[in-house]
Amino acid sequence: MSDAALPPLTIVEIQRRVGAELDRIGSVIDELGALFAQAGEELALVGGPVRDAMIGRLQNDLDFATSARPEATERLVSGWADAVWDMGRDFGTIGCRKGPWQVEITTYRSETYDPTSRKPDVDFGDSLAGDLGRRDFTINAMAVGVPGREFVDLFGGIVDLAERVLRTPGKPEDSFSDDPLRMMRAARFAAQLGFSVAPDVVEAMTEMAGRIEIISAERIRDELVKLVCAPHPRLGLTLLVETGLADHVLPELPALALERDEHHRHKDVYEHTLTVLEQSIDLEHRLGGGPDFVSRFAALMHDVGKPKTRRFEEGGIVTFHHHDVVGAKLTRKRMQALRFSKAEIDAVATLVELHLRFHGYGSGEWTDSAVRRYVRDAGDQLERLHILTRADCTTRNQRKADRLRRTYDSLEERIARLSEQEELASIRPDLDGNQIMEILGVGPGRDVGAAYKFLLELRMDEGPQTPDEAEAALRAWWAERS
Repeated sequence: MSDAALPPLTIVEIQRRVGAELDRIGSVIDELGALFAQAGEELALVGGPVRDAMIGRLQNDLDFATSARPEATERLVSGWADAVWDMGRDFGTIGCRKGPWQVEITTYRSETYDPTSRKPDVDFGDSLAGDLGRRDFTINAMAVGVPGREFVDLFGGIVDLAERVLRTPGKPEDSFSDDPLRMMRAARFAAQLGFSVAPDVVEAMTEMAGRIEIISAERIRDELVKLVCAPHPRLGLTLLVETGLADHVLPELPALALERDEHHRHKDVYEHTLTVLEQSIDLEHRLGGGPDFVSRFAALMHDVGKPKTRRFEEGGIVTFHHHDVVGAKLTRKRMQALRFSKAEIDAVATLVELHLRFHGYGSGEWTDSAVRRYVRDAGDQLERLHILTRADCTTRNQRKADRLRRTYDSLEERIARLSEQEELASIRPDLDGNQIMEILGVGPGRDVGAAYKFLLELRMDEGPQTPDEAEAALRAWWAERS
């Protein structure tokens, strides 16, 4: 699905768009439909591709439902497709490729969850109506029978698409009982499409939030990533918090809704966080690509250390000392629980830990050494740190906001100037390990590591040195150490 927001659409416009999209892929769906019809089997384009065709965003991935069992499907497509695979056979799915099209064909089915199980029980169904009725939302429960292109909408999905609302085909309690991850999918689709969620769906999500506990961390992580990278993440995140789902999947977020002290001297950290997220999204163009999960998640987690570090001091002052360090630890723990990769965890935690560093810059008092350390500590996250630091300014005082922006402009200019002169991003000592061992007459070991660290600190403090200068400094350090 595209990451652009979905504009309002009338039913007439939806019908026009779906007709045009079906004509565009006619050679694929008509050929495939004819193959199944000749074998006495039913076939229909279903779910996301139908929804996306209606909003003019159909991609190259096509999902079909069929009356045929997997072995029959595999036999039918083997002579038609360019390639065939059966990794999803246990779930009734056969995949294949035809030209640029990636096709998945799944036998009519129903999935139910045992209350204590993390995995669905898959049973084959016997009708398209039954298959559509088990799907998550009405906008995903529409189909187009092929090759005749008969439109099937048993649950009012086209109306809900036009009215921009998420409803379930049947009772939401039944839908979420079958697959609790659908509660997170409701939040994700709200964030992706900018849709509202029907009141009965919100009520069921609230009552059944604890049911999400049976879903694997990996599936929850994947939905969370899609939500955070959507055009309207605030909509989805707010829904997770208000229904109580966030208490189970990302408890650090609702914890930010701190009770205000009686003097109202500190910001609403939860609202501040959502604003920082939105402001970081506005600056994503600096990264040169589309939605950037690391940047967005760092914005979402940057203040999660505040609840544990909040202290009330004399005069009604509220402090959050070291919330950057505490927040980085909490971020690592949460991302590990959600099974993120080490690289993603390191990137986000680094940004959370460094997000306050700039505030020591004052009005430009940092030495060149301090600027070098800022760049070195940020490493390959420097551009994201620029974004997070700028986004973290949510003051309504325009004069203060302008001053902070100008100051950060100054810091970035200094970084650029020093980088041009010294290649800051790849700062190394002026002597390598082999040279250190040769000069000191020692072999590999801790002494070499200590010498390397000394030379790196010297490089950070004083900038580049000539080999002779570095050797003299090293010998002086070694003599004093000995």
